[in-house]
Amino acid sequence: MSFEPFIVREGLAAAMPVANVDTDVIMPKQFLKGIDRAGLDRGVFHGLRYDASGAPIADFIFNDSRWRAPRFLIVGPNFGCGSSREHAVWGLMQAGVSALIGTSFAGIFFDNCTRNGLLAICAAPNDVDALLARATEGPCAMRIDLPEQTIVAGDLKSRFEIEPGRKRALTSGLDAVGLTLEHRDAIAAFEAEHFARYPWIKP
Repeated sequence: MSFEPFIVREGLAAAMPVANVDTDVIMPKQFLKGIDRAGLDRGVFHGLRYDASGAPIADFIFNDSRWRAPRFLIVGPNFGCGSSREHAVWGLMQAGVSALIGTSFAGIFFDNCTRNGLLAICAAPNDVDALLARATEGPCAMRIDLPEQTIVAGDLKSRFEIEPGRKRALTSGLDAVGLTLEHRDAIAAFEAEHFARYPWIKP
């Protein structure tokens, strides 16, 4: 499978500094009933976006006109903890989120981000604090350059680290299957040699 390569993206960043935001908060269980991925943007942070009567909570970042549909979220530590539901990543992307910036992410959620083309950046605490302060003040225009591994927000510029394998997957727009299929000729050659040596196991 493939997704849009992440090279350079620009947009507004919003602050969501709460620690330990779990996947049930990101994508509540009542939105997992479908047999496909359609409409998951409606469920993203549903319990934070709407009150008990279904009315939008005006000061939540996804409802506030200043940050409506932010492209980047600056998040608190251990974002994406809890269950392993991939729907949380799908919903964030459907809602227009391209990247998450924080000090740490839950392991399975972090891997799900890479597999689906959502950039999750583990940045230095001082850099995250500076970006959170800037985004909390008001709308914060941000530019993320993945090949250069830089984040620019006004006069703030920081560099982040990323594992080479994750970087390659995201910049090429390929998930694990897509990366494996880049070696299809070598796989086919091994298969042919293997069945030639052991013909009795060929289906």
